[in-house]
Amino acid sequence: MCGITACVGDERAVSTLLSGLDNLEYRGYDSAGIAVPNGRSLDVVKRSGAVAELVESVRRERPDGRIGIGHTRWSTHGAPTDENAHPHTDCTGTVAVVHNGIIENYAALRDRLQASGHEIDSETDTEVLPHLVEEQLGAGAEPEAALRSVLDEIEGSYAIAMVVAGSDTVYAARNGSPLVIGLGEETNYLASDVPAFIEHTDRVVYLDDGDVAVIGAESYRVTDWDGRDCDRPVRTVDWTAADAEKGRHDHYMHKEIHEQPRALRQALQGRLDDGVSLDDLDGGVVEDVERVQFVACGTSYHAGLYGAQLLRERDVPAVTCLASEYVTAAPPEIDGTLVIGVTQSGETADTLEALRTARSRGHRTLAVTNTVGSTAARECDEALFVRAGPEIGVAATKTFSSQIVTLGLLAEWIAARDGADRGEAFHAALAGLPEIVQSVVESADARAVARQFRDSDAYFFIGRSTGYPVALEGALKLKEISYEHAEGFAAGELKHGPLALVTDRTPVFAIDTGRNTETLLGNVEEVRARGGPVVAVGPPESPIAALADAVLPVPSTDPELTGIGANVQLQLLAYHVAAALDRPIDKPRNLAKSVTVE
Repeated sequence: MCGITACVGDERAVSTLLSGLDNLEYRGYDSAGIAVPNGRSLDVVKRSGAVAELVESVRRERPDGRIGIGHTRWSTHGAPTDENAHPHTDCTGTVAVVHNGIIENYAALRDRLQASGHEIDSETDTEVLPHLVEEQLGAGAEPEAALRSVLDEIEGSYAIAMVVAGSDTVYAARNGSPLVIGLGEETNYLASDVPAFIEHTDRVVYLDDGDVAVIGAESYRVTDWDGRDCDRPVRTVDWTAADAEKGRHDHYMHKEIHEQPRALRQALQGRLDDGVSLDDLDGGVVEDVERVQFVACGTSYHAGLYGAQLLRERDVPAVTCLASEYVTAAPPEIDGTLVIGVTQSGETADTLEALRTARSRGHRTLAVTNTVGSTAARECDEALFVRAGPEIGVAATKTFSSQIVTLGLLAEWIAARDGADRGEAFHAALAGLPEIVQSVVESADARAVARQFRDSDAYFFIGRSTGYPVALEGALKLKEISYEHAEGFAAGELKHGPLALVTDRTPVFAIDTGRNTETLLGNVEEVRARGGPVVAVGPPESPIAALADAVLPVPSTDPELTGIGANVQLQLLAYHVAAALDRPIDKPRNLAKSVTVE
């Protein structure tokens, strides 16, 4: 949610800022703006709407400079208007701030500032920040000291970037919302996510909560809350700007669906040599695990449900909890519990809070994430990376498949100590999974089924065992990007209420993984008896396929892995339905890629 970009020492700073904002569009936003110091004043341009509209305003107003900050805003406090767009400035027009997060005590601060004579022009919580800095500067403080004093006054979560007229420095602070520094040759960068500057550098420094950074063109300094120098490691991003481009595809989502064979190979690389090897886990966090609790949100929650099922089938007790509920409804504290946070970005606020709660209860924690250097990866005892590569489309696709495969490897590794792992046959099926997914993405079945049912009143998805989380995920994908009503159910629950909604205009997608097929077949018969169309998703030789009105075939493989191929078919289905309805597939309304506020 929201995006920050900044650069220092760039001859084409305005162009670089606009390019960075364009690269961050996937995060979700409804207004955008930039601020560029120009001598003793600031050039500020901001507009509601798309970055393209900001670009047109910039062309008219022609701001110029070698340093600047930019922002794409997701409305929380106040509607998406020009006045509420970031950056926000002080009364003198010499301080500009962009901010992700929420200042919880902004109302009291705003009232105090207004009583002191400050003019507050927006409805946002952010605008108090430059005015507070203005007061500190007026009292004689230098910009860094002024920002530190303001941090002592505010409560809440934030990623802040600030410029001051007459200064050739960007000042930044982080508490609960991500920030990363990019290190160039004669220009340095700052952003909420690496894609903002990946075409300029792949050398990055991730800030931790409590960090304050002072960034110049050729140097930077990171200190903690108390002003002590911090040695944050310099990391190299293992993907390029081309990896984050659409290429020949019409949408990022389409590209990322088709990248899944490669993503799965990356997830498996070096981890299936002579059995399962997870040597990238350095310590003993998964040794002597008696039970597992997954915490996650959205698509990652569905991956956690799938992973828990894989563990239970290996006699390892496992449950999956919605991260947003974990703090108040966590399972009982039991020794030997490993809490696994599944999070694509590693910055999901609810998941981070759940992991912190787990650690406070004495549990070991493991992050399963796609993002090296993310907060989850740094704060957990250990991290296991899914290696999917950059994912730009808001609707997660390749990260979901890579999460499941990574959790499958982890389940095998944990179970192997007691001889409860599936062994060579399952490992061979894992190794063959990229080819199975490749055959699915190359088919045209989903496009044809999408055309057949695009005018339906609603869409239902049912499954059993690992088919159940796939049903939930299939429904989520469809509603995320098509805005059509869709629901996923455990197949046995149909007759406990949802069957009342089945008509000849509500197709039911039955996910057959090859297990519990006969029972699932009974649920399909219930649908057919009420005139509901049935779409079989699974092996073409399934008896459900013989009864169905349409089939989304998945090549036969191990039943525990069939759900991955089935999910890819459902991703393609959602994509083609949304494309037929002319939806903004990569940027669905009201949604953001990274949810960094609770």
